[in-house]
This record gives sequence, C-alpha cells and structure tokens, in this order.
Amino acid sequence: MTLEGKTAVITGASRGIGAAVAHMLHDRGCNLGLASRSGGDLGLERAVARPCDVRDLDALVELCDSTAERFGGIDIVVANAGVGAYGPFLELSRDYLDEMLDVNLKGTVYVIRAALPHMLGREGDVVTLASEAGRRGLPYEAVYCASKFGQVGLTRALDHELREQGIRCTNVCPGGVATDFALDEGRGRSTEVLPGMMTAEDVAEVVVFTLERPRHFRMLELALRPMKETSWG
Repeated sequence: MTLEGKTAVITGASRGIGAAVAHMLHDRGCNLGLASRSGGDLGLERAVARPCDVRDLDALVELCDSTAERFGGIDIVVANAGVGAYGPFLELSRDYLDEMLDVNLKGTVYVIRAALPHMLGREGDVVTLASEAGRRGLPYEAVYCASKFGQVGLTRALDHELREQGIRCTNVCPGGVATDFALDEGRGRSTEVLPGMMTAEDVAEVVVFTLERPRHFRMLELALRPMKETSWG
C-alpha cells in the first residue's frame, strides 16, 4: 500500500525511533505532525511541528487540529514518546514512577484521543511503540513494564473497537535499541549495553512495513529482538 499523501502524527519525534519513523514516512510521501519536547521539524518540508509534552492533552489536541487543518485529516498516529528508569521497585523515585506511567501510558491514550476525531471516516492506522517489556515481566523494570503492558492492552482493546471503522491498531514491541533512552544519570542504563542492540532505523522499518501492508488484513503485534539479547520467559 502506498503511503503517498497520507498524514501521520508522531510523538517523541525529535530523536531516536520517532525521528527515524518521521524521515522514512516523509521519504514515502507522507505529511507529518511532529510532537516533541523541542518542537523541531527535523528539516522536513511537509511537517507541522509543535513543542508538546504528551502529558498535556490540550497540547496534543492543538497539534492534531493544526495538522488536520493543513493536510485535510489524519491517517496515521504513531505513539512513540516514552521514558524509562530501571532498578529495584522500592528504590524507584516517585518522580520516575509518575513520569513513566504518565508519559508512556497516559501519553499514548492522549495522542490517540487527540488524533482519532480526524481519522474517523478514513482508512487509517494506530501504531504504538510498546516494548518487549509490554509482553513479559522483567526484573528491575516493574513500573516500566506496567506502563508498557498498559500500552499493549490499550491497543488490543482499540483493535476491537476501531477495526469495523477501518482503523487498524498495531503494537510494535522492540527489545533493546541503541538510542539515548534512559541514559541520563540515575535511570539505570549505561552506554555499555548499547553494542549489539538494534538501531532506531531497524525499528522504524518495522513500523513502515506495518503501515504498507494491504488494507484487507491487520498486524496486531510485532515483536523484534537483537540477536544477542537474552530471552525472558
């Protein structure tokens, strides 16, 4: 399926997986609505960009309204914005706990809520960038897993609700990706773990692959892992 002329809203669009998805979709002829803390447009010609904290529903509504007004509607939403912090459950700070639940889960709810009114009546796609942590419980990632399991559950439920309206809902669940995710001091991840991980472009290719599938079927969940990553039961 061609993506030429489609309009996609992407959160967490300034770097990492979000930026990689934005570039690939733009290369395929998509118009873009880009939400990020910085509000940058990545130098892309067909883009509406706004500074957005995904915990702010009003800011996402403004972005989606502006994107739909410029391009005539919205066909795709890629809920990508996410944060992480790892360590023993009782040692996790209240700030990190709230941030993960609010950004990862409520931010996904909010962007879909903001975009969906502009998608109804069009054949579209909702893609959530969840995680392998949304499919399996992982040690020292309890709250992160909770937020990602929530994303997976939300998307599975919306598949039932929106399929009859022509909107497909897909969870993309990567394992380790070599980005700056959770590398800030105190978040429990270091650059030592990055070699051998997937790239942001690896994940973006899976997102684009999903969107380009023929409309007569839908892909509910795609899990991908680096070859060197340990598997968890």
